[in-house]
Amino acid sequence: MTRPYIKRLSFTLLDSITDKDPMVQEQVCSALCSLGDAQPDETLHACEEYLRQHDKLAHPYRTKILRAMETVLSSHIHDLDKDTAGAVILLATSEMTRTKELDCDWQQAAGSVLVAVGKRFTNQVMEEVLSRFQPGMLPHSSVLHTLANLSVSNAFDMVPFLPSILSTMLPMLGMAKQDALKVVFCGALQHFSESILEYLANLDQAPDPTVRKDTFGADIFGAYDVLFHHWLQSRDAKLRLAVVAALGPMSHLLPSERLEEQLPKLLPAVLGLYKKHAETFQISKSLGQILEAAVNVSSRTLEVQLDALLVALHAQICVPVESSSPLVMNSQKEVLRCFTVLACCSPDRLLAFLLPRLDTSNERLRVGTLQILRHIINSAAAQMEAKQPFILSSMRLPLLDTNDKVKRAVVQVISAMAHHGYLEQPGGEVMVEYIVQQCALPAEEPEKPGPDGEDLAADSVRAVSIRTLYLVSTTVDRMNSVSVLWPYLLEFLTPVRFTAALTPLCRSLVHLALKRQEAGADDFLIQYNANANLPSPFAMTTRLLVVSSNPYLGDGRGAASLRLLKVMHQNIHPFLGQRWETTMPVLLEYLDEHTEESLSLKEWEEKLLMFLRDTLTVVSDNIWICQLSQEMCKQLPSYSGTPQEKNFLYKCIGTTLGAASSKEVVRKHLRELLETARYQEEAEQEGLACCFGICAITHLEDTLAQLEDFVRSDVFRKSTGIFSIFKDRSEHEVERMKSSLILCYGHVAAQAPRELVLARVESDILRNMFQCFNTKVLGIKVETKDPALKLCLVQSLCMVSQAMCSSAQASSFHFSRKTELVTQMMEFIRAEPPDCLRTPIRKKAMLACTYLVNLEPALEEQTQADVVHSCLHSVMALPPEAEGEDGIGREPLYLDTVCALEDLLTSLLRQNMTPQGLQIMVETLVPFHNLGLLVGLFAPRCADTWTTTRQEAVGCVYSLLYLQLGYEGFSRDHRDDVAERLLTLKDGLVNPDPTILFHTCHSIAQVISKRLPSDQLISLLLTVFESLGDPDKNCSRAATVMINCLLKERGNVLLEKVPEIVSVLRAKLRDTQEEHVLPAAQHSVYLLASQHCEAVVSSLLGSPLPFDSHTCALWRALAVEPGLTAQVLELLLEKMSKDVPFKESRAFLLGSTADRVATLLPLAATCALYEVLSAPSSGTVVLELYPQLFAALLLRVSCTVGVQLPRNLQAKERRSTSPARAARNLDPCSSAVDALQALLLRSGSQDMLRCVELERGWELLKTSSGHEDGVAQLASSMAKYAGPRLPLVMKALGCTQNSVYEIQRVTSTAFLAELLSSNVVNDLMLLEPLLDNLTARLKDSSASVRRLVLRGLANMASGSPDKVRAHGPQLLTAMVSGLDDGDEPHSPVALEAMVGLSRLLDLVEPWDLRLVLLHTTIRIRPFFDSEKVEFRTASIRLFGHLNKACHGDCEDVFLEQVVGGLVPLLLHLRDPQVPVASACKFALCMCVPHLECAELAAAFYKYLQEGRSVHFGEFLNSTCKHLMHHFPDLLGRLVSTNLFYFKSSWDDVRAAAPMFTGFLVLHAEPEQKTQVDLEQLIVALQLLLKDPVPGVREKAAETLGRLVKFA
Repeated sequence: MTRPYIKRLSFTLLDSITDKDPMVQEQVCSALCSLGDAQPDETLHACEEYLRQHDKLAHPYRTKILRAMETVLSSHIHDLDKDTAGAVILLATSEMTRTKELDCDWQQAAGSVLVAVGKRFTNQVMEEVLSRFQPGMLPHSSVLHTLANLSVSNAFDMVPFLPSILSTMLPMLGMAKQDALKVVFCGALQHFSESILEYLANLDQAPDPTVRKDTFGADIFGAYDVLFHHWLQSRDAKLRLAVVAALGPMSHLLPSERLEEQLPKLLPAVLGLYKKHAETFQISKSLGQILEAAVNVSSRTLEVQLDALLVALHAQICVPVESSSPLVMNSQKEVLRCFTVLACCSPDRLLAFLLPRLDTSNERLRVGTLQILRHIINSAAAQMEAKQPFILSSMRLPLLDTNDKVKRAVVQVISAMAHHGYLEQPGGEVMVEYIVQQCALPAEEPEKPGPDGEDLAADSVRAVSIRTLYLVSTTVDRMNSVSVLWPYLLEFLTPVRFTAALTPLCRSLVHLALKRQEAGADDFLIQYNANANLPSPFAMTTRLLVVSSNPYLGDGRGAASLRLLKVMHQNIHPFLGQRWETTMPVLLEYLDEHTEESLSLKEWEEKLLMFLRDTLTVVSDNIWICQLSQEMCKQLPSYSGTPQEKNFLYKCIGTTLGAASSKEVVRKHLRELLETARYQEEAEQEGLACCFGICAITHLEDTLAQLEDFVRSDVFRKSTGIFSIFKDRSEHEVERMKSSLILCYGHVAAQAPRELVLARVESDILRNMFQCFNTKVLGIKVETKDPALKLCLVQSLCMVSQAMCSSAQASSFHFSRKTELVTQMMEFIRAEPPDCLRTPIRKKAMLACTYLVNLEPALEEQTQADVVHSCLHSVMALPPEAEGEDGIGREPLYLDTVCALEDLLTSLLRQNMTPQGLQIMVETLVPFHNLGLLVGLFAPRCADTWTTTRQEAVGCVYSLLYLQLGYEGFSRDHRDDVAERLLTLKDGLVNPDPTILFHTCHSIAQVISKRLPSDQLISLLLTVFESLGDPDKNCSRAATVMINCLLKERGNVLLEKVPEIVSVLRAKLRDTQEEHVLPAAQHSVYLLASQHCEAVVSSLLGSPLPFDSHTCALWRALAVEPGLTAQVLELLLEKMSKDVPFKESRAFLLGSTADRVATLLPLAATCALYEVLSAPSSGTVVLELYPQLFAALLLRVSCTVGVQLPRNLQAKERRSTSPARAARNLDPCSSAVDALQALLLRSGSQDMLRCVELERGWELLKTSSGHEDGVAQLASSMAKYAGPRLPLVMKALGCTQNSVYEIQRVTSTAFLAELLSSNVVNDLMLLEPLLDNLTARLKDSSASVRRLVLRGLANMASGSPDKVRAHGPQLLTAMVSGLDDGDEPHSPVALEAMVGLSRLLDLVEPWDLRLVLLHTTIRIRPFFDSEKVEFRTASIRLFGHLNKACHGDCEDVFLEQVVGGLVPLLLHLRDPQVPVASACKFALCMCVPHLECAELAAAFYKYLQEGRSVHFGEFLNSTCKHLMHHFPDLLGRLVSTNLFYFKSSWDDVRAAAPMFTGFLVLHAEPEQKTQVDLEQLIVALQLLLKDPVPGVREKAAETLGRLVKFA
């Protein structure tokens, strides 16, 4: 049966080779290979037969079959029998020669099959192939290809055939007419020659070591003759390249005399091809082989052809390269290999050719020549060694070339030279200097990548040079052993032109120095006397220290310089090593901790100066210090282009001079600094001043003496006359010099010891400062107009003043020039433009004054006043966003100036902390038919600001009341006791105390209320309401007092006027912004509501929605008194439930979907409830009415989910931008949720509120999809934080069981169901009534209610697990009935029942479970393959729980179900939904104990861990292995179940089913095949091979390959 069966499988697979998906095609081939691995002969026979039977099969598919056959042959060639090999050889030969097309994949595949067979059956293959290679007849091109490939793959077996093949082939060459066939012949000759050369190179391993090159010489020469003399002249470029490719290896086989004879013609011919072909790789490769052959025979012809060769090859290197493709690069390598050959045989002539070409100005020629030179330096080192001086001297002109490409090439040549000792020759230093020069090129700006993606900056001349210098320093050992780089590189540290190269120089020098230190002290210590060009220790120290001041420039030269300085300590001074070992790492660590952006240059310079001071202290050698200072002064001109570094060098000079003990040296250097300074540069002025200041710390007398000498010198004075324009120095230059000297004095005063400064301030410092500032022309003092000179003076005076104030003797120091200096500063301030901020003169002058006012003697009052006046007017007139004349924002300067003013004023005030002193500051800083109407107009004036007006207002009211009495019929002389009381109240109006005043107003209102007729009362109130906005606040307050008194006394008669009064109150609140009005209005509403509660509530409910903030405040006023609050809340609850919560309305001209629109009254009542509940005073009543409020609001929330606002309110809410609007959302559901939250907050349930918020419960409540979850969150938090309130809440919600609104029944059921998840219902004895309530709802018409009932019953598993067993039958009955709920196939009630059962199973009695076990299992089985993911997940997880629950109790009943569920569970691991796959993992882990197989259980627990991704193929393979080992009898059942899933609607499951089947077959024993209906299985797999999903077809093909097991 084996052969027919394998044939059936193979043919099934082969029929699918035409699949459109390449991956499926590959899998079919792989399956064929699998068949071949098990049954190679039968599989190869099947493929052979299939190809013979299907002559019309397209070439691409035939090719794939042949490739599969080749794979089988390659793996099992030694297992192949002779008959099979013969059949395959015949087939492949036939396939190979069936078409006349050349070079198609089909022929190549057939040829590859022959090559694979030929590795063992060489003779048989050759017999068949040679039968198609007959003399006198042109062979098929594939025959030649195959022979060539055979010779390459199996040289030892093929070379013996080559003499006959070559002798047969030679006549055919003349018969070939087609260029394509000629190309094939050339390829064959090339491969034949290569295999012969390989054979000859390995004669010690060859089967016939007697074979010699001479054996093939004649035939090869004959072929050469045809190729060279006839075919090479072809117009076909492809043929020419094929010819030249063959000539290369053939040249090695030509007899020596023939080669010598042919070279004069061969070499020019090959060189001539360069002009005809753009792609030159084969030409160059072949030329290299020919040259090697010529050298091997010591050809003399080569000398004759050498010039032509060099010219042609040189041109190939110099040709512009358009791309960096591998082919182009390989061609260049081959050309260079030719040069290597020539360099080895004729080095002199090669250099004679190359070196003159270095003098050309042509970029390409020079670059190409340099590339060749570098190559031969590396590849022909021995031949070039004697030519080193000659080569070095020839580099003179290339070193001067400015072209970047040439520079790069030169650097690469120098790198090669370094590795071969060239730099040790005379002239090598020039090469090193060139590298350093290129390192010093300006750093390139970051550029975009080039067209081929290369980083241009990384390949720049500078970058290449830096890498080269470092590599040469660190990797070339001879650079360390021979003094080429050390100490020569030190010469480049100090010249300014090499500044950009400092970082790489320092790094290389550090490495070299460390190497020298390892070699010993003698090698490391520099002999400066023997190296005159080397920088001295002082020059090196100065240079490295100064460039470190800007540490991140030049790729981080600061750290590099400091590291070099540290390494060089022995060469600088012998005492420094130990000290620098501790101080230098601190500096380096500081740099590592910062970046260029975060580093403060000021702090960094201070650290460097501290390091310098510490170094000078350690050295303590005056001669050494003086030499260092001299070198520092000497280097000053070098930093003219870098002001910051020059400034720092000045500071270093000052520090060094400060450490010097020789006064003569100090004076000399200070004098030189003053004479040589470049005063016109601002940075240099600052640096010079800092230098003098630092020096003055230890040499104050000498510093002041040199400054004064310079001020008096001719150099300074000769430019100060009226005719100075004709002198050496310009006026501007003189002004700059003066500025610098003034700054020097300021810094000297700031830095020098305070006790010494006070004695010299007036006599020396200030005198000379003002001498520089004031110029006398013809004896008249002329004040300068130069702002820079002014600023320097002010800045220096500020430093001098600060120095004097900080002195310990400042309090006893009498500064006689104080007033003069303050006056001078005021003149500067007044001279500044009042409308713009140009300079910091104002700020500096005020700072100077701030310090000066602290000195004795005190300023006179008038002077103080002038200072304050001048400064205030100068600063306050400035615009806050001041701009300079250049348009640049001066806001920071403005703020600093204001702060300086503040400090000055504070300082002045501290000097005179008396009322008089403050006064000085302040002076400067502050250069009757309607009685109600009439009474309402006068009554509020009783609190008028003017006492007389109050008295008159009371008199008016008194008179009006008597007028009213007259109207009522009383005589004129009648005296009313109530009205007369007004006269007694006049005295209270005189008292200014507001309490007495408003109490009197209240009494007046009482009098009015008793005597005013009822019909006049509303007129009076409305008039007094108008006074709420009175500009006189006293009158407005009095109006509020009177209104509330009138409402309290007479409010009982105002029932009909309540809406009007409420409306007026609301209007006044909108129009009046006074703070006292709102509390009064709230009290007014409270008083009205106390007498007319329902009317007030109805009036406020009539306010427009959404309520504005004033209306909300009025609602909150109703919560002041518990009795009233209870009435209001009950009324609002009634209003909220009185009307229907929404109305159904169909959208105009739309479909049948109805919109729910909220009704206004319940919406307004809900908003009002929120406001009342928000009032803290409502807390007591809220606790009493909590159950009713909670139930009503929860149900209000439920019936407003998805309910819309009326359209008029929607538009109004969008348009509303009033600030008085409440920020709350008017959405019906949101309003109800807000009210519910307010209830919880007011009832003290903050924890409950917070808990729901954290779980996003409030947001869920508002959505249709999340409402039930939100209700559950609410119930859960109440059970946790407000348990004692549950009984009454349950009672209130229980009444909703018969509600006409389904959503209310759903909400109450969801709430009650969630309570069962908490143990608190058990503690409160609520379990039984809650179960009864929920069970009664199982018959509700709403599926949602029934579903929630089941969820609630299942919640007992977490809330009261100990009670489940007692109620087990009841619970199981409810759940099982839920599985059968309704006729709908995907009932949500059934889903809930499955989820509930999963939770309860572990807690019920085993016997109770046993009664429903089988029914449940059978009922849920169809859900395994449900289209809905929730049902699949729940049913599979329940199946797992059923397995878990029946362990050890009912396995006998359940084992059959486990076996039946195994395949679905395994396949659904590939379910597209993650929850389903996770449920399958759980169920499988629960099932496996029933199978009682330890290995299978271990595999399940290993692969199916939760949270771990499953490698499905690996897991399934392992599972099938154990199943077939322990349960071989299940094979048929498992396969048949898998067949069902071949039609699954899920692609991954449909693909997993054949894979499962394949693994089962793979691990089954052959004798088990009787269990499987192979015919049915193969047919099913054949159908899957036509599946629309490629992945399914792949797995089907793979499984077919595995069925070889049952062969």
